[in-house]
Amino acid sequence: MNDMPPETFRDEELLADVICRLIGDVRHIAVGAASPIPATAALLARERGNLRNLGRPYVSLLGSRQHTFFTDGSRELFDCAGQGRIDVFFLSGGQIDGAGNINLVSVGDYDKPKVRFPGSFGSAYLYYVVPKVILFRVEHSRRTLVQKVDFISAPGTSPENIFRPGGPIALITNRCLFDFDRERRRFRLASVHPGHSVAEVIENTGFDFDRPVDVPTTPTPSADTLRLMRSVVAPMLAEVYPQFAKTVFGASSSRPPQGDG
Repeated sequence: MNDMPPETFRDEELLADVICRLIGDVRHIAVGAASPIPATAALLARERGNLRNLGRPYVSLLGSRQHTFFTDGSRELFDCAGQGRIDVFFLSGGQIDGAGNINLVSVGDYDKPKVRFPGSFGSAYLYYVVPKVILFRVEHSRRTLVQKVDFISAPGTSPENIFRPGGPIALITNRCLFDFDRERRRFRLASVHPGHSVAEVIENTGFDFDRPVDVPTTPTPSADTLRLMRSVVAPMLAEVYPQFAKTVFGASSSRPPQGDG
């Protein structure tokens, strides 16, 4: 297990703590594939529990047999989202722009792209119907956070005559946290992570954004949060993300031996 002292933390632990606080009091958190940091945050939120007597939220990790509400994978994810039974989801993109648009298709000319991404999957649909969509991108650079995406896989906002209960609430990166202002249709710098600066964020961001006169520093995880993440969440996480759990937390899977039910 991770034996780092509580006053010392990894970047992944900071980001998971920030995302956990963004999740808030909800009933069902769903996490897609290749999302170990959001998965850490979702499991942390479940272990912390809700503050408004809602009980512990459900957590559904795609690819997990132990930590999921689903019995039919992504198909059931889409069904539950359309029925309003998922409160939080996470999206990323090869490119994200200042209007909250994400690109999961390609960079450059569509027919002869410079870069081809994995594809949109259900991002556009989920972006429309899930009330809280948290965007995340560990690489914060002008290559990833651009003025305008080359291809809109999922739009950040819609015309006023379009019914849309879902959309982005925030963007978390390795440098900072942005809130998303749906009325102004743009990001606002909410906080800068320890060890980084506003000037650094401006230099490495391709889009314009709003910011207060005094930008706060992102709060660091408490000792209790780090202990919970390392001792309880990390072994659960290892079922789906064994390499991440081992590298970040030094954890192995908590999966029970076969036949123990």
